[in-house]
Amino acid sequence: MEDGGGNAVFTTGKKVDVARESSERSFWKQVINYSEEFRNIPLLKLWIGPFPHMLLYHQDTIEVVLRNSTFIEKSYLYQFLQPWLGTGLLTSTGKKWHSRRKMLTPTFHFTILVDFLEVMIEQANILVQNLEQHLDKDPFNCSLYIVLCTLDIICETAMGKNIAAQKNKNSDYVKAVQSMSDLIHHRQKSPWLWPSLLYNISGKGRQHYTNLKILHSFTDKQQEQYQNGSASNNHRGKNKERKAFLDMLLNARDEDGKKLSYTGIREEVDTFMFEGHDTTAVALSWAIYLLASHPEIQRKVHSELDEVFGDSDHHITMEDLKNLRYLECVIKEALRLFPSVPVFARNLNEECYISRDPDNFPEPEKFRPERFFPENSAERHPYSYIPFSAGPRNCIGQRFALLEEKTILATILQHFWIETKQKYEDVACSKKVYEGLDMQGENYNITTADNYHHCQQT
Repeated sequence: MEDGGGNAVFTTGKKVDVARESSERSFWKQVINYSEEFRNIPLLKLWIGPFPHMLLYHQDTIEVVLRNSTFIEKSYLYQFLQPWLGTGLLTSTGKKWHSRRKMLTPTFHFTILVDFLEVMIEQANILVQNLEQHLDKDPFNCSLYIVLCTLDIICETAMGKNIAAQKNKNSDYVKAVQSMSDLIHHRQKSPWLWPSLLYNISGKGRQHYTNLKILHSFTDKQQEQYQNGSASNNHRGKNKERKAFLDMLLNARDEDGKKLSYTGIREEVDTFMFEGHDTTAVALSWAIYLLASHPEIQRKVHSELDEVFGDSDHHITMEDLKNLRYLECVIKEALRLFPSVPVFARNLNEECYISRDPDNFPEPEKFRPERFFPENSAERHPYSYIPFSAGPRNCIGQRFALLEEKTILATILQHFWIETKQKYEDVACSKKVYEGLDMQGENYNITTADNYHHCQQT
């Protein structure tokens, strides 16, 4: 392999242990350890089962792959999403992907996000009410509440359906969504489960099939109601009817003026559901932990909230969120340290010439939101920070995700002061980047003090 100047690029190879008894944490810990050991070489070849993978973590080589419109085919690991998501925007390639991307991009226009903000605020307020129930009581799992909140938001904005996950976490659909995500992630790192024949007869395969029937049945029912005109987004008695992602899909047309098929609509709704709740919940969980472990930074956020809102109790507006500039830097820094999607995989079918990099982020393990002040990031390489991927296949919903994270964090921090007894230095950040919602294993206490609710992790 060569770089763009015709120079040879050298690689080394390592094997990742994917024994049946190895945990998700063990799997990613191996990947991280190898990355750190061989950080100074351009490429690292990792063998996962019988398949070789080239690991890129230098911005210049990453840019060559992600910015090229030819290299848009996702890795074979994405095929395990297809039973649920079909070949929607996340998993499709070639002409179909280009057509869908062009068709769906307008659905994330700023004016549409404004309509979604109302849903985010309502669900964030329910989250705060649920947290308040634990004041002066036993430790509780804070991250689980966040997962249910993001699931409520994505379901109502995608399908116009209020599933009330925060009030009924044991519903079949809620359990199926959470279970399906876990099953897919487990299969992706388990080569012995890759063959469909073996997976389908395994216990996890049968569980996968059961979940699939629940998920597709739910989406089909919502789509049928919309097409029959019996679904109403005005279920809360609002004067203004709310538009959902499904509304826009029903009216979307491709370059030839053709509408999406019934199956095509289901593919995109299910894709939005999959991508839109788990990743955001992970990001919020880490942001809350980082603020709890860095009180001096949390004070700056509270000062900014006081400056923007004062004593007013008005609903958060888009203008308010625009003015929460430091909070946005907090979110970006949390995503740098603990990206919700830490790996992007591509299949390269042609010759290719070739975020914790200390060259771009001095003392990269430290939590410093100021890194993302305009004056500190203007000269930074655009591919040194890519929490939402980059290039033609970047995340189409990244503005939606940032809006949601900002809204939920602002709402929580208007009501709570967060503390933790666990020192950030003891978390061993670089070994926990890929553990995601393992943060759910941490328990929380909340008490009141100094005109704030103190949320204390134990």
